[in-house]
Amino acid sequence: MAESSHCFYCREDLGGKRFVRNEGKPVCVRCHTKFCANTCAECHRPIPVESKELSHKGKYWHEACFRCAKCFKSLAKEPFSTKDDRIMCGKCCSTVDAPRCHGCYKAIPAGTESVEYKGNSWHDECFTCFSCKRPIGSLSFLSKGTDVYCSPCYDKKFAKHCVCCKKAITTGGVNYQDQPWHSHCFVCSSCSKPLAGQSFTSHEDQVFCVDCYKTSVAKKCCACQNPITGFGKGVNVVNYEGSSWHEYCFNCKRCSLSLSNKRFVANGKDIFCSDCGNK
Repeated sequence: MAESSHCFYCREDLGGKRFVRNEGKPVCVRCHTKFCANTCAECHRPIPVESKELSHKGKYWHEACFRCAKCFKSLAKEPFSTKDDRIMCGKCCSTVDAPRCHGCYKAIPAGTESVEYKGNSWHDECFTCFSCKRPIGSLSFLSKGTDVYCSPCYDKKFAKHCVCCKKAITTGGVNYQDQPWHSHCFVCSSCSKPLAGQSFTSHEDQVFCVDCYKTSVAKKCCACQNPITGFGKGVNVVNYEGSSWHEYCFNCKRCSLSLSNKRFVANGKDIFCSDCGNK
């Protein structure tokens, strides 16, 4: 590079010295840095001849300045991308447009395991139960307002509890006297037959199926000796001095006249209309 000439700018004799030709004109190293060198797009300082220079799309960098604009990793020997005129490593570039986790608000890069729910995204590890804070993962969950709960925590906090077994009622259930029951807990007090969807009656705070009520609880009609259940035809009952009758059985012993809502005469367990009773 040595030849007998003078620097185009300072006119220094370049004989035996290093110099650079700029547009065909000899320039000493010092003047090249001052007047001709490219400016680093990062630090905005000249890039001298002795420094390694990197370029991309008409811009120039010192080797040490060619870094990811987000994580500052050196990209001199690494693949890179550009985003809005910024140089970034592939990882950071992928996170710029990535959705943000609704839990930690950090980016969810493409290919990362995540959860989508009600228009929001979460990292798998951030999609947790509001109550116990454990990751829900592939488990079933329920929501209350904007919060999500694993099924056990939701049941514990919000579900009705069976008045019989005290456990949460997760599906179905029966309401009786404003109290919740599991269908399998709401059974006849005598035979334990499930009563959900069946006819039943209560006696002294206990519930009975129709058959058990007839055989174990119901009074017997003084006329026909059949149980008085209050179901079907025998809805109405007549009671007199400790004895009971179906309304349709409350008839004169002699003439069979119905005595419901009529005056009658009793003789032991037999009843008579006024006319027959006076004979």
